Amino acid sequence: MPERTVDRKARMKIPHTPYPERPPEERVHDFGEVAIGYDAETARLEASRCLHCPEAHCSKACPLHNDISEAMWLIEEGDFIAAANVYRRTSPFPEFCGRVCPQERLCEGVCPHGKRGDAPSLGKLEMFVADYQRKTQGWPIPEIAARTGHRVAVVGAGPAGIAAAESLARRGHAVTVFEAARAGGGLLMYGIPNFKLDKTLVQSKIDMLQRLGVEFVFETRVGKDVTVDALVAQGFDAVFLGVGANVDAPLKAQGVDLKGVYQAGEYLLRTNPPKAIVPENLREVPVVGKRVAVIGGGDTATDCLRTSLRLGAENVVCYYRRTEAEMPGSKKERHHAIEEGARVEYLVAPVRFFGDENGHLRAMELQRMELGEPDKSGRRRPVPIAGSEFTVDVDTVVLALGYWPDDTVGKGTPGLETHDYGLITADAQSGSTSRPGVFAGGDAVTGPDLVSTAVAAGFRAAEAIDRYLASLDAK
Repeated sequence: MPERTVDRKARMKIPHTPYPERPPEERVHDFGEVAIGYDAETARLEASRCLHCPEAHCSKACPLHNDISEAMWLIEEGDFIAAANVYRRTSPFPEFCGRVCPQERLCEGVCPHGKRGDAPSLGKLEMFVADYQRKTQGWPIPEIAARTGHRVAVVGAGPAGIAAAESLARRGHAVTVFEAARAGGGLLMYGIPNFKLDKTLVQSKIDMLQRLGVEFVFETRVGKDVTVDALVAQGFDAVFLGVGANVDAPLKAQGVDLKGVYQAGEYLLRTNPPKAIVPENLREVPVVGKRVAVIGGGDTATDCLRTSLRLGAENVVCYYRRTEAEMPGSKKERHHAIEEGARVEYLVAPVRFFGDENGHLRAMELQRMELGEPDKSGRRRPVPIAGSEFTVDVDTVVLALGYWPDDTVGKGTPGLETHDYGLITADAQSGSTSRPGVFAGGDAVTGPDLVSTAVAAGFRAAEAIDRYLASLDAK
């Protein structure tokens, strides 16, 4: 990096330039992206606030360890293409991470600016340069190494699988991705709503991978339609399992099977992706009525709140059994939901649901909670308050209680060790599993986590797979 002078005191005085967003009263009526983002002038100004700390706290806090300081220099200088390429050295899709990563918990959260005011909008600057490059030059197609003759099967076209597939293809291996759904992207396509991430962007990434030589086989569930052993028998030299954790956590409560009670995964599936890639029986958009309750405190719960408002609900409330301090979801996204008209009630939990004569939800009984001693997660455990039950009228309830792993692959693969309801046991650095030549990464290993952590796991596993394939050549 060229020698540059940094006057950190002067940079601390540069005012924060918030990135433009569509106003709440406008955006709540459609599913278009909320973030407008920076233009060239405001991007350069906001990047000039970077202090270029020698400790590089922001890069260390990023699961992908993007060289954020170097990218900020280049943005400040107006070299947006070079800045985008800095991100692409460590990330296969800065367009996505810039939009959906919770930067306030990662790079922006450790910035010294945050002690006195607002940190630079590092995520939206990442989004800006990636979009700028794509719009002016198209998707950059990376160089491909000489063909190795090896074939790798990647199971799952979500963030971990996409990252592994791209990395392996760049190394010269022939990659085939097997995906149970009708389109690639995983939660990027089927889980994250359009107002956070436009689906045409996800599809264009899949198209780019196909131009790179990656083959996709859709509507094929490994572990059911084809086994890992069958893939090996077909001549694949290694297998990467990136199947995610996409099974909705259930709630044991009376009336949970009433019409109008939805699991979050189904609710978002019915309302966000293009209908052509959704199973026929899930294409009907829910009629939510006026009153919607969302149970949960994570980002999925917030997504369901904001989706409900766009479906026309007038009274949308999130019920969470702890306080805001324990809430795992993004504060920025929760702020967006409240801006748009949602409310949050803390220290309450559902007890049971009541239906009408047609079996449709009409009311919900809740109980107030207080916080007790910390549980194994480190958060204080919610304890029911005796006699505090109360009932609210409600037309629709969405259960956003988290996700469990899909154990289909584990059950269908002899010798593959799993734990905790189906999570795949794998080495944290290499992704190697109990089966030689079989690797795993992302939410299938860790449980639900960030897009960037899944991408990082896919990259690490691709490196390990490359070494494994080289060892086969050496025999």
